[in-house]
Amino acid sequence: MKREAEANAESDRKVKEETEKINQADSLIFNTEKQLKEFGEKIPADKKGAIEAALTQLKDAHKSRDLSSIETAMTALNSAWEVASKDLYNASQEPGQAPQGENTGNASNNADGVTDVDYEEVKEK
Repeated sequence: MKREAEANAESDRKVKEETEKINQADSLIFNTEKQLKEFGEKIPADKKGAIEAALTQLKDAHKSRDLSSIETAMTALNSAWEVASKDLYNASQEPGQAPQGENTGNASNNADGVTDVDYEEVKEK
């Protein structure tokens, strides 16, 4: 049984690699369709067209189970999303608004009315 397992190790590795790549493509297809539904109207038409073209290419490669085509299509789709996401981020930032994550004011000026105060711990005797 050991010899048989060793003899089939290479073919098992190839099957595993193919399965993982197809699963990645399937996940990327699902997430792209979901994101297009959610953000579709916010994406500029030229960027959205590139994403949809890459998505179609990936779906075709996924059906044919051609690993090299899947890899190429996944790279193209990820690149298209990268370009579009930069535009989405820039559009979400209003003029004069600080980027998310930057602290622009005093910590005591929170929107929910909470203020930071100094305190002194009193120890009982």
